[in-house]
Amino acid sequence: MNKVLGWLKSFDVAKVTVVQIVLAIVLLLGIFARVYMFGSVPGDINQDEAFAAYNAYTLLHHAADSYGYRLPVYLTAWGSGMNALESYLMIPFVALFGMHVWVIRMPMLLVGLLSLVAVFYLMRRFTNVRIALAATFLLAISPWHVMLSRWALESNLAPGFVLFGLFFFVKGLEKPKFLIASAVFYGLSLYAYATIWIAVPFIVLVNVLYGLWTKSINNNRYTWISLGVLAMLALPLILFMLVNKGVIAEIRLPFISIPKLVYFRASEISFQKIPENFMNLWNILKNQSDGLPWNYIRNFGLFYPVTLAFFFVGLVENIWQAVRDVCARKLGLSVFMLAWLLAAFAIGILISVNVNRVNLIFIPIIVMAAQGIILAFSYIHPKMIYVPLVAYLLSFANFEREYFTKYKDQIASNFCEGVGDAMDFAQSLVRPGGKIYVDPNVSYPRVLFYGKVDLNSYLSTVRYINFPSAFLYVHEFDRYVFTFDMNRVDSHAIYLLENKDSRLSMFEQQGFTVRNFGKYIVAAPAKLL
Repeated sequence: MNKVLGWLKSFDVAKVTVVQIVLAIVLLLGIFARVYMFGSVPGDINQDEAFAAYNAYTLLHHAADSYGYRLPVYLTAWGSGMNALESYLMIPFVALFGMHVWVIRMPMLLVGLLSLVAVFYLMRRFTNVRIALAATFLLAISPWHVMLSRWALESNLAPGFVLFGLFFFVKGLEKPKFLIASAVFYGLSLYAYATIWIAVPFIVLVNVLYGLWTKSINNNRYTWISLGVLAMLALPLILFMLVNKGVIAEIRLPFISIPKLVYFRASEISFQKIPENFMNLWNILKNQSDGLPWNYIRNFGLFYPVTLAFFFVGLVENIWQAVRDVCARKLGLSVFMLAWLLAAFAIGILISVNVNRVNLIFIPIIVMAAQGIILAFSYIHPKMIYVPLVAYLLSFANFEREYFTKYKDQIASNFCEGVGDAMDFAQSLVRPGGKIYVDPNVSYPRVLFYGKVDLNSYLSTVRYINFPSAFLYVHEFDRYVFTFDMNRVDSHAIYLLENKDSRLSMFEQQGFTVRNFGKYIVAAPAKLL
């Protein structure tokens, strides 16, 4: 306590610079946009984040995933797999606070917030303060990044972990021990999203070759340790590919599992479809939309419409600067950013993508756009930089207003708002041995999440209707039934259904008491109430 008081007495407000004040304001804007009404917008829960959360729950209590594999490197989940990193990161939060929507979204929120800090210090290392602040500001107010940070889609961890890998790699060129942290984050990024398996090795290779070319990487123990760490993190996924290609048998050990998926989706890479995929990628960038409501809001796009023009200015500048840096054997940011951008672009043209699948591309675009803004207005008139600043602030304010009002209501249906309350009510009524008939459109991972279904009960009772398949659908498990005949109502059971057609009146006519939860209804025999 005395140390804290001593620090406060010695704190000199006059030493706080304008840069620190502006940075604080930018970070506060970013924090507010990501934390305000966190856990309730969007609400309730997406089926993918529900499945990731249930796997975190089973890993916490049984050290196994929802398919029974002990500490797997990749989750079987739907049958064709799910990236595991998000679930593992959820575990400490679930252990501390329980299974709640805001809890399972905490890892993504923290990665989103830390990404703002990483961008500032990475940019500050190689550029001037104006560009560093501009890049942080653009990322802080980016609709794409704000929306990404507020829900727990496992693939959205990838850009943040690649960013952290680059951040620590750059620090490691000055203090080699940070290369180990870089290897950890690059290695873990592979567990965030399988799509980037073709991108991360290229990024790392360019980083290392550029470091060697500029004589920034030395032959020391930290270099070799970091390479060893990266190889150790990549090895289980190499084995995973061999297992699912049928080269070797699956591996089950007490401390790790390399599972053979129910259905292995073979490589989606296609050189024949490059023109088609390129046009798809271009349309996403041009329109700043993939048509999926959880990825964009109309009129605001991913990073506001005008930003793309500034990106092309920044891209030209980065190419020119990269050539100069390589020729001079000088360490600079441009080579790193172009390698990242090129790797993400390769994903976009080799496979068919949406915003989530090509999420690796947006941080370099935003960074280069910030550079393009500063460069463009240095030629137009430096003092006119306030024009885009005001325009972006107004756009951000309108985005926030839209996000927490109209969009909140629009996205509610996609995230099945009300299903959590409906599940809680239905479970409070069911008796031992009783059944809850659940509308298949609720999607069974949501039931697993809200029902906190015991893993052993789930594994021993689950029955699939389309096994084997890339996306398994269940008939029943535990007390829950998902496929049933609506014309043959069980008068002793509870029903959780979408509130559509004439279902509400139909159940009331058959003597059920019906409780309305917006999009959902729960119908129960009157004797249970």
